[in-house]
Amino acid sequence: MAKSAARFVCQSCGAVHAKWSGRCEACGAWNSIVEEVQPAAQVRAVATGRKLALVGLEGEADPPPRRPLGLAELDRVLGGGLVPASAILVGGDPGIGKSTLMLQAAASLARGGGRAIYISGEESVDQLRMRARRLGLTDAAVELAAATGVQDILATLAAAGRGPGGAVSLLVIDSIQTMAHEALDSAPGSVAQVRASALELIRLAKSEGFALVLVGHVTKEGALAGPRVMEHMVDAVLYFEGERGHQFRILRAVKNRFGATDEIGVFEMTEQGLAEVANPSALFLAERRGNIAGSAVFAGLEGTRPVLMEIQALLSPNAGGSPRRSVLGWDGGRLGMLLAVLESRGGLRLSQHDVYLNVAGGLRITEPAADLAVAAAIASAAAGQPTDPSLAFFGEIGLSGEVRQVAQAEARLKEMAKLGFTAAAMPRRLGGGSRRPVAAPPGLALVEIGHVSDLLGRFRDRPAAAPGRKGEPALEGLE
Repeated sequence: MAKSAARFVCQSCGAVHAKWSGRCEACGAWNSIVEEVQPAAQVRAVATGRKLALVGLEGEADPPPRRPLGLAELDRVLGGGLVPASAILVGGDPGIGKSTLMLQAAASLARGGGRAIYISGEESVDQLRMRARRLGLTDAAVELAAATGVQDILATLAAAGRGPGGAVSLLVIDSIQTMAHEALDSAPGSVAQVRASALELIRLAKSEGFALVLVGHVTKEGALAGPRVMEHMVDAVLYFEGERGHQFRILRAVKNRFGATDEIGVFEMTEQGLAEVANPSALFLAERRGNIAGSAVFAGLEGTRPVLMEIQALLSPNAGGSPRRSVLGWDGGRLGMLLAVLESRGGLRLSQHDVYLNVAGGLRITEPAADLAVAAAIASAAAGQPTDPSLAFFGEIGLSGEVRQVAQAEARLKEMAKLGFTAAAMPRRLGGGSRRPVAAPPGLALVEIGHVSDLLGRFRDRPAAAPGRKGEPALEGLE
């Protein structure tokens, strides 16, 4: 009889080591290596495989069929709806609303005539019913169960597919970290358990033709917990983001084999659950005050959706020591680079001030097109002068101080005009070649900025605002 083999696996990254050590050499995590016992490898039958039919690149394929869930924001992120026999991984911080979103999606699908099964390994059936009652979903024919054994789930689904209820359309597993495979001795949530459980469930979804949604936890760094190989096993990876202090929630696609990536859906957390936000730009700017220095509106782009959001900057005097740079919702390294450009190329001196930057509403910006809006907010705070409330910004700033073109400029301009903005600060338009000049919508004036000195000059040329409190930066911050 073949003996079982032991190996040592890192619970953070899934790397396999020959022996135990206190630190994983692959990811650098401490005390994350655990011994796992696996059955001995069986003898390979090399000659028993069947011959594969090789085809060329020519030919056409129909787009995959989709089933809309009835939640427009979720359907947008998925690319139009659920694809049968697909696997989706949804991650997010604890308490952010993953279970609420999935329960609402299952209820919406059930109301549309589909068959949805929701299996929870973290909550009991009574707890799920209480949540459904609070959300007003008790009229939806969602089938519930509380289980952690993968074999029990597989047997239940096999019987459900042959039952009078018809074929299953959607299966939600909440969460994959609670599932356990009886063939393994390791604890639920370990690398081996998560990988084996996900593989069995995905294999069943592919064979039976239903859509599978796996809810996963995230680490304190914001990455999905468990082995990275699980992200390669699924067809789509969605992150549910947001700050607990804000009511907004962002559903972001970072991988989608059947649709576009970097697409977002915006939700608002209410007492009745997650409500869809059809016009996020108006909601993010609803509380903005246009007469405050250190504020600028950024015309961003999330996937195919233009979104206007407020960038806030605050400068605080720092008499001695290293100045502090604090950022929420943007890349801290890019802020440091932008401050160096403003100082070296624009003459803005901030060495005696702490810089605080915030993206209002709990949003997270990843595109470099926010450089011009951030620079405008910092210059406004340094000069003590508010930006024009009818002006929005977008553009990338290079190391030499030039303002560079960004993608989808016309879509950003249309969103500005729709929300009532009358001017747009943007990179200088370039003509010639195959590039056509950007056309402005009616009623929207274009303010072309070619260098950061042009931006800072707008604050130098304007009259100074009323003096603030003692120690606040004023126009002398602009040299």
